Amino acid sequence: MTRHALKINGASLAYTAVAGETHLFNRAGDPIGSIFSFSYLADTKDPHRPVMFVFNGGPGSSSIWLHMGVVGPRRTQLDREVNPSNTPPFGLIDNPLTLLDVADLVFIDPVGTGWSRVIGKGVNADFWGVDEDADSVAQFIEAWLTEHKRWNAPKYVMGESYGSTRAALLPRALLGGPMYVGLMRGITLDGIVLLGTTLNGSAPPATPEAQALRQALQLPALADTAWYHQRIDRRGRALEAYHQEALAYAKGPYLQALTKEAAGTLPPDERTAVVTQLAAFTGLAPTAFAKSLQLREAGFDRQLLADQGLQVGAYDSRYTLPVANSGGDPVADDPAMTLYTPGFRATFEQMAAEDLKIRMDRPYGAIVWKDLLASWNFKRNAPPEQSFAVDLATAMRRTPRLRVLVASGYYDLATHSAAAEAAVEAANMPADRLQLRRYPSGHMLYVGETAAAFANDVRAFVRAGAAPR
Repeated sequence: MTRHALKINGASLAYTAVAGETHLFNRAGDPIGSIFSFSYLADTKDPHRPVMFVFNGGPGSSSIWLHMGVVGPRRTQLDREVNPSNTPPFGLIDNPLTLLDVADLVFIDPVGTGWSRVIGKGVNADFWGVDEDADSVAQFIEAWLTEHKRWNAPKYVMGESYGSTRAALLPRALLGGPMYVGLMRGITLDGIVLLGTTLNGSAPPATPEAQALRQALQLPALADTAWYHQRIDRRGRALEAYHQEALAYAKGPYLQALTKEAAGTLPPDERTAVVTQLAAFTGLAPTAFAKSLQLREAGFDRQLLADQGLQVGAYDSRYTLPVANSGGDPVADDPAMTLYTPGFRATFEQMAAEDLKIRMDRPYGAIVWKDLLASWNFKRNAPPEQSFAVDLATAMRRTPRLRVLVASGYYDLATHSAAAEAAVEAANMPADRLQLRRYPSGHMLYVGETAAAFANDVRAFVRAGAAPR
């Protein structure tokens, strides 16, 4: 436990940081897992102050990205907002954007990530799966609320990437029931914040129509990327206007053409017209669609700026690196991940050692793929074709005050904003309790001059929960 203070909007806020392990138990009471977490508690002594539980995705990622990127009280400072240097020194600064002014913050590293691990009679399979993961995080939250005497506080969760899937399932695991987790925890949430949202699951589309829709909804993100790099004729159109044009075309003529092409009924003249429009939206040559109308990010990222010898990032398409000499690794050679990861890791380690006084005998697992991802159980206690957005809609029915904020980056080629918003729309969530936001950034939508906008939107989202209804 350490004590700190920082200034937020000109006001000083004193807070206590608590970093440590929480044991998880099986039904027999045997310890099976240990979750390491980082809690930041404002020195207000208010048991009804909101608390927000924060995690990233993967599966296999720790919470380092949201912790050091925008939400926590300390923040990584890179030398440039886009395409920064990935060699030290890196900056570690107080974060005036932190959400600590509106909620206490708890950063969770699921078992197998960070310093969290299997212990005692536990095995990896107890934690490494869709339902298993949600249940273990729910057990942690239950234990944290008990330890800190915060059962009566408003509760929020924030999940990024696969963490959005976890966040969509958590209301079921926290509330409980005979059909899911087999016990009643009786914990409800006031709000859920999703970033880099992926709600369609890992199962392939069940029908050709669903496959065509998934393909069509990739178009807006590619068009937005072409707009950013000025590979198309903007004709004075702002990013949002261009995005909406691409989205309308994707849901209309492009979707119809994909369906016809799959069925072998697409007339040649109609195909030519669609190819011309796709080239106009994406900045690619018409020859890129000679064999198929389907767009592939893996080809797009290398084709868009081929004349400059550059590859754009999948995790943030504003980032670029030379195409030449790529090792072909989907993460290590991604221009975004390879450029911002070292700064996040170095400053996290500095903060953990110098600010939080943590001393551990094992390295911190920022992202862990070895064994974990290969062993992950993607099967779940629900119809395999069911979108996780349906789980969210069910949670909103069970908790009439539950609100959801879905945040996306225009330049995210890993989890497309259009697909996330379509999943939400199809689930028919209550419109008055749902907010959709897009930011001119990538998968980590708080990177690149957008952190303040995102933080302020979440701050307003939390404050709105305290308003009388």
